Amino acid sequence: MNQEKFDVIVIGSGPAGEGAAMKCSKSGKSVAIIEMNKLVGGNCTHMGTIPSKAMRQPIQTMIELKANSLLRQEMQGINLHLPHLLKNAESVISSQVQMRDQNYHRNGIRVIQGRAKILDSHQVSVEIDSTGSKRIFEADHIIIATGSRPYNPPDVDFKHPRILDSDSVLSLPVTPQSLTIYGAGVIGCEYASIFRGLGCKINLINNRDKLLSFLDDEIIDALAYHLREQGVIIRHNEEMESLEPQDDYVILHLKSGKKLKTQYLLWANGRTSNSNGLGLEELGIEVNNRGNIPVNENYQTSVPSIFAVGDVIGAPGLASASYDQGRFAAAFICDGYCNSKLAKNIPTGIYTSPEISSLGLTERELTEQKVPYEVGHAFFKSLARAQITGNNTGMLKLLFHRETFALLGIHCFGYQAAEIIHIGQAIMSQEGKANTIKYFLEATFNYPTMAEAYRVAALNGVNRVY
Repeated sequence: MNQEKFDVIVIGSGPAGEGAAMKCSKSGKSVAIIEMNKLVGGNCTHMGTIPSKAMRQPIQTMIELKANSLLRQEMQGINLHLPHLLKNAESVISSQVQMRDQNYHRNGIRVIQGRAKILDSHQVSVEIDSTGSKRIFEADHIIIATGSRPYNPPDVDFKHPRILDSDSVLSLPVTPQSLTIYGAGVIGCEYASIFRGLGCKINLINNRDKLLSFLDDEIIDALAYHLREQGVIIRHNEEMESLEPQDDYVILHLKSGKKLKTQYLLWANGRTSNSNGLGLEELGIEVNNRGNIPVNENYQTSVPSIFAVGDVIGAPGLASASYDQGRFAAAFICDGYCNSKLAKNIPTGIYTSPEISSLGLTERELTEQKVPYEVGHAFFKSLARAQITGNNTGMLKLLFHRETFALLGIHCFGYQAAEIIHIGQAIMSQEGKANTIKYFLEATFNYPTMAEAYRVAALNGVNRVY
């Protein structure tokens, strides 16, 4: 076997692998990325973030046009269909793959297509093709960035065409008339919005007593209200008893005695890490029951020369966080330090309808910690830009320390929430007195803009103090 040597080998080309490889290359390291699929980009590009958001955008545009009083009549009878959305998503995916290929080539990063297995602390075996031929590659450091996949419990028959997960749903040949989504996490809520926007009847089954409990309670209540207003049936505190798939429908039997009959069932209840088959057991690297690899603050596994980043280590499971984790691990390899505390300032973006973004602490957490805080609101219905665009639903909510005015939490629900959050993120990341809600009182915002919500919310909050 021919053996080739690199400074760093990255296994996986999703956001975490890309972040690690680019940082190492820019720092002068020789880098190879091993990708088991024919195209780079990982699950984020091909099965997760990119296709679902590319599907969502035309639906949002159609909803906005139908809500416009000038265009409402012309839009009557115009509907979108799932196959068209998936075709549109393919063009976005292709552009993303081409861009990444060019970036790797331009930065001298070697892309090796094949399935990797780690032999020891410095060697990786790669099965290059279907014939089983293998090559051994060596590196000073190995970074595992293999991502995750939908969790498929053994008692659910995912081979049946009526039972889907968040990967196979992207192969549906038709727009379903009815769909039960089992699991009301981020993926479940996003797909509930997407399919409801296509006119599909939706049952959203939640194992807990509220949606997305990691969010601020006011945002949770707003999401539940608007999903129901759109026609989504939400069922809390429910668990599956059994599934009864038939040729034309599937029946979900719940432990509460309910029976839900729909054309398809989408299983969206968790994910599991792609850590199997890497040879970790032989190296003494243990994983948990969902396949997550434990790491230290520098993203090192129990074998110091082997790192793990992204979804393969578990939460938060965000593309943005995964990319940064890859950069942080690479910084430790290249520069000898890892500023992982920056990960605390990564916002959450949830692409429901309307969308949600959040950063920092919630009211619930501040109350538990006995922090004297105050709240500033800006409701979108009062903003000129929201009125002009017809996107009146939503709000920006700022949480700040009542005495120091330090910004403690930002929670946004509505039009462009995932964009709006970054203004507050920039202020929250400042040190000392620079991190204060008073910045928004003194800054000048373009008018009319959605960003103006920060000034409105800051005024609202400060008025509660004085």
